[in-house]
Amino acid sequence: MNDDERTDEPQLDEAGGPEGTGPEGEAERTVGGRLLSELSGVGADWRTALLVPALAVVTALIISGFIIALTDVDFWRGLGTAPGQAWSDLWHEIVDSYVALFRGSFGGLRAISETLTASAPLILAGLAVGIGFRAGLFNIGAEGQMLMGGMFAVVAGFTFTGLPVVVHLPLVVLAGFLGGAVWGGIPGLLRAKTGAHEVIVTIMLNNIAIRLVDYLLKTDWIQVEGRDDPISKGVEVSGRLPRLLGFLEDVRPPSDIRVHAGILLAVLAAWGIYWLLFRSTIGYEFRAVGYNPHAAKYAGMNVTWLYFAVMAIAGGMAGLAGMNQVSGVLYRVTPGFSAGIGFEAISLALLGRSHPGGIVLAGILFGALRAGGQEMQVATDVPIDLILVVQALVVVFIAAPALIRAIYRVRTGEAAEQLTKGWAT
Repeated sequence: MNDDERTDEPQLDEAGGPEGTGPEGEAERTVGGRLLSELSGVGADWRTALLVPALAVVTALIISGFIIALTDVDFWRGLGTAPGQAWSDLWHEIVDSYVALFRGSFGGLRAISETLTASAPLILAGLAVGIGFRAGLFNIGAEGQMLMGGMFAVVAGFTFTGLPVVVHLPLVVLAGFLGGAVWGGIPGLLRAKTGAHEVIVTIMLNNIAIRLVDYLLKTDWIQVEGRDDPISKGVEVSGRLPRLLGFLEDVRPPSDIRVHAGILLAVLAAWGIYWLLFRSTIGYEFRAVGYNPHAAKYAGMNVTWLYFAVMAIAGGMAGLAGMNQVSGVLYRVTPGFSAGIGFEAISLALLGRSHPGGIVLAGILFGALRAGGQEMQVATDVPIDLILVVQALVVVFIAAPALIRAIYRVRTGEAAEQLTKGWAT
């Protein structure tokens, strides 16, 4: 077969059918359809990309309302004496809780600032898990990689003094990336060389990182002088991520608007991971290994190097999440400064379908729930633990789109019938 004949053959899409055929293919040929397909990672069917996830969030909030009712002792006591008043009080409590949740997430400049501040490390950690999924690897080690990235960043933050911001801040960012990359590259190398499963290795490395940070925080080199508790020296001002609305410090207290450049770094990192996965040769090889490592090896790809590279890059993203917390929020390291974000990133990556665009949106959603949950707890008697329930329910319903489509009778394109082929999607 010559080259001319080969170019006449139809190209196959990811679903295995001819590219551009059917209603989904017709939609993807439009500018808006191509954009939606690029951002969502699940095709140009807006019901699958937007409506089903939105309905999943709504359904999670509805079920959470029932959980509030089940755990409200005053409601059950009032049913026996004044049922009408009990139902009225319960309704107002649920409405007030969700109003406070929204107010704490998007109800003003400070609320939006808190949402974006909470979203930045979630996005970066989600990218660490998502890129691993795309290569067929389950990176559970984002928590440990965050811890090591934060430690590297804080060391760079207080060791180098007297440097201008344009020199010191990039050093801190690079140190955070390298710390996570080293910790993430270890399970990648072991998987490639010995076949050790990355799930087991990353879990063990999480525990090692936790204890290593506790030890390092008690050393004279890192611990604050004159303190007995495990706390590191502070990051120099030149090594801190600048606040985006710092010009409002004369109008508002500096702690009121905390959003910093970390959110810009997170979005930039998401764009970089998108370009790497879908616009570069190595990204194609990552995805090929994720689909079938044996076929990738047969095609001449260096699977050993690819496993190491993808886990190192994933670790670097998690390291940036740790750096974000150290350089943008805390300015020092204390035990548990990662706040479980590395574990939460697993749910976030699944919610975002391991696509950088979806991870950004999922990170903002989880950040909004974190920020709004604090306001909800202060304004009502509903504990912030309910936010964890909402997050879990959202992930459950996103993972079961057929259930959402059945409940709300949503019809989607045929390409949406199979949403998962493994960790990658």
